[in-house]
Amino acid sequence: MKSAWLFPGQASQYVGMGKDIFDHTDLGKHYFECANDVMECDIQSIILYGPKEKLKQTQYTQPAIYIVSVILGELLKAKGFSPNAVAGHSLGEYSSLSVANAFDFETGLSLVKIRAENMAKAGAAQEGAMAAIIGLEDKTVSELCSDYSGNGVVVAANYNSPGQVVISGSPEAVKSVMDSAKVSGARMTVQLNVSGAFHSPLMAPAREALADSLDSFEISDSLFPIITNVDAEPITKGHEIKDSLIRQLENPVLWSKSILSMKDFGIQSFTEVGPGKILQGLNKRIDRKIATQGVESLEQVEHFNV
Repeated sequence: MKSAWLFPGQASQYVGMGKDIFDHTDLGKHYFECANDVMECDIQSIILYGPKEKLKQTQYTQPAIYIVSVILGELLKAKGFSPNAVAGHSLGEYSSLSVANAFDFETGLSLVKIRAENMAKAGAAQEGAMAAIIGLEDKTVSELCSDYSGNGVVVAANYNSPGQVVISGSPEAVKSVMDSAKVSGARMTVQLNVSGAFHSPLMAPAREALADSLDSFEISDSLFPIITNVDAEPITKGHEIKDSLIRQLENPVLWSKSILSMKDFGIQSFTEVGPGKILQGLNKRIDRKIATQGVESLEQVEHFNV
């Protein structure tokens, strides 16, 4: 049976995630200690003990999820498991690339640190907002964004599942499209608690900073195909991976299309590797016939079976 590992993105974090793998595995201890060195702060303490409000800050959230997700993936590999393909939701793409050996843990964490810090800076420099639109077709939400003619910008940022699209942009523009979506029959619109307009043109400064940094890092060909957020197509070559990571910051996450692409590729079993159950929930909405499990604890690693 062909399997894929999926790695979660921002919003999956919680205080105490990964504590069991830190307490009971040498690999977990080693990676947490390496993480403190790379981050030049006590990220280990923030992950394990909080406070929650600090863990929710983008510059800590993204590295924290990456750290825990990669350790879990490496523990699965150490038990002899390997996927036929990997994918990650936004930030999770970095976790998937590390587990696929496109770069080592420290390199990936350095890139995530740069990405997170510059996304936070972009959000502070230019106020942004994001909102989930529930109950409309993807095309309808895209058209509502395209039809907006007021001040600022608004775009579709995450195509998460049928009937769930996240929009991103200037606060005024996002609010206007939320109102238009309700008029168009949306079941619900929910403004998200985020620090910036991720996956929108407002992330251009972060993209430029990341692009400059990526030039100084080595990206290898990956062990397994990566289904990218920007194209929902498999890639393995280092130069393609670098290009996709740069484009990812300003372009929408094609998550629903990515899952269906993997299904077409012959994937029959999916595993969310990392904290939370968000991707498992999205898979149920994308296709109820898809078998999806989760691995976010040492116990689940030890009992894992495809």
